[in-house]
Order: sequence, then structure tokens, then C-alpha cells
Amino acid sequence: MWKEGVTGMVAIFVTGGTFDKTYDEIAGRLAFAESHLHEMLRLGRSQVEVSVRTLMMVDSLEMTEVDRALIVTACGQASEQRIVVTHGTDTMVETAAALAAGVAGKTIVLTGAMVPYAFGSSDGLFNLGSALSFAQVLEPGVYVAMNGRAFPWDQVRKNRSTGIFEPIPPAHSGS
Repeated sequence: MWKEGVTGMVAIFVTGGTFDKTYDEIAGRLAFAESHLHEMLRLGRSQVEVSVRTLMMVDSLEMTEVDRALIVTACGQASEQRIVVTHGTDTMVETAAALAAGVAGKTIVLTGAMVPYAFGSSDGLFNLGSALSFAQVLEPGVYVAMNGRAFPWDQVRKNRSTGIFEPIPPAHSGS
């Protein structure tokens, strides 16, 4: 639900993922250097007041429960009520579940990219802009924002054969 007149800083927590990968020409593989977030915000001409903090630079397939606990703690302790987390797409929903269990009363939007930003044809810039917009207008809760769509964390999955995030029906408790 859209909220008129929402103001305040949005925290952006960087965790790595394809979003921030670059090509290491020496090793011949994808690797991490520095986050592209500041450049992306500049290129996107963002006027959103943000604070950017790098928590880690890891591939989400290598993310541990300790890493997820760090993300939960950072979001829970943040003074900002609206948060964007950049994250690898492979385990984004698992981290979203940890956030939903560990942080209440804040709007947290996880986003990522299927193609590294450094490659030029990435969906990362669009996904970042969408996530910032969703973070400002959605009710408190945990969401996944990809390709212009926002999903409640427990109603989305990554379709590995199509390379998109898609809705799944909400879980219903038995009566």
C-alpha cells in the first residue's frame, strides 16, 4: 500500500552477489572488488537520501548462517526504518526468511542482479532503482524486488530455468 509523504533516509546494505561481481582477467573468473553502488546511484541520478554500508562481498551460494545473522543484526540495529539489501539471487529468499524472523517493524527490500553490473547489460541498475522505490512506499515487512516487481518474501521463488523471480501462492495454515 502506498504511503503519501514518506520521508527519511533509506539504508542500503551491500552483501555482494552477482550485483557487484567483476571479471578478473588474470584468474579468468568472476570476483569481487569494490561495490558499484555509489556509481549506480550517480548514473541513475537518484535523489533518494541513502546511507550505504558494505557488510560483506560474497557470492550468496557461499553465504553462511553467520553471514545471515550479521545481515539480520545490521538491519535490526539500523536507525533507518526503510532498508534495501543487495544480495545474490541464489539464496536471496533464505536471507529474506531470516530477516522476517529476526526484524520487525521495518520495510526491508532485497534485490540483486542476474548479470553483473560491470558487464553493461545488467538488470542491476533497474533493480536497484525499483528496490529503492519499493522501500519508500511498501508497508513494513520483508520483500524481494526483481525486474520491477516486489514480492512478499514468502511468496516468491527464483525460477532457475527462466532466470526470473516468480510468485508462489502464500502458505496456508491448516485449521
